[in-house]
Amino acid sequence: MRVLLTGVAGFIGSHLALRLLDMGYEVVGADNFSTGSDTNLRDLVDHCRFQFVHCDVTSGISVHGPFDWVLHFASPASPPRYQRLPIETLRVNSEGTYHLLELARNSGARFFLASTSEVYGDPLVHPQPESYWGNVNPVGPRSVYDEAKRYAEALTMAYHRTYGLDVRIVRIFNTYGPRMDPADGRVVSTFITQALTGRPLTVYGDGCQTRSFCYVDDMVEGIIRLMERPIQEPVNLGNPEEFTILELANLVLELTGSSSPIVFRPLPEDDPRQRRPDITRARQLLGWGPKVSLREGLRRTIEYFHQVLADGQLQAGVGEMRR
Repeated sequence: MRVLLTGVAGFIGSHLALRLLDMGYEVVGADNFSTGSDTNLRDLVDHCRFQFVHCDVTSGISVHGPFDWVLHFASPASPPRYQRLPIETLRVNSEGTYHLLELARNSGARFFLASTSEVYGDPLVHPQPESYWGNVNPVGPRSVYDEAKRYAEALTMAYHRTYGLDVRIVRIFNTYGPRMDPADGRVVSTFITQALTGRPLTVYGDGCQTRSFCYVDDMVEGIIRLMERPIQEPVNLGNPEEFTILELANLVLELTGSSSPIVFRPLPEDDPRQRRPDITRARQLLGWGPKVSLREGLRRTIEYFHQVLADGQLQAGVGEMRR
């Protein structure tokens, strides 16, 4: 099996590439490093079945087929990153998705879109099932990501209905683990970074807003299972166990042994108050559910960040929580 995986230098993309290689796949990985890191490729570049292509998929991709799968994981994903790269985020999920769908159609490959829980916006239904259409501000600061992913889903389903293209759509809820960028602005990486460097943990709003955190190994397992089953409708993948941001902050302080204080800042515009997946479809159709608890996943992630700190890559002052 030969796959093209875009966003291979990203957090989830690099984990997925390693899993596919372990399963015997040949992986052609593409990235332009707009938000990915070459350090995430260290365990990939010397593998005999891995090939890296430096490219921007918004301009198309010149890779020789055939492919069995085109896996589209390229996109800025954290609020600070996609708000810093708004046009790039819109283009990679629109023009980039189009080019990759065309590549899949012309090479007889199946197409897999990495979508997001952000398509639900600031949800009025809780938890969020795949049937929920969302509550998205189409002109707000987060819309460049929310609406881009909604468009990518619509385009993917249009190719399925028009050309019979075999497609998968996964809606990824908050995922964390080793290889997260300390400066990506996501809440888990930011809290760990702040705790390990002795800085105050920044909580936006009153800290009562909730998220559901899925460890990356569980997420990759769900992605693999979705690849293996002919399910065209979107599937939520995430951990349905819900925590407040303040509970997360206190758990990070406990596990790191940090004495950093917690400080409060105004809540960003359109920041969702609740986020929790309904994973009934994943349980029934994939036989999937998360196995790693937040405490255990954070322990593993903190261990990784300790190593990053020891290597001098983690600097005090990086990161602001936005998600």
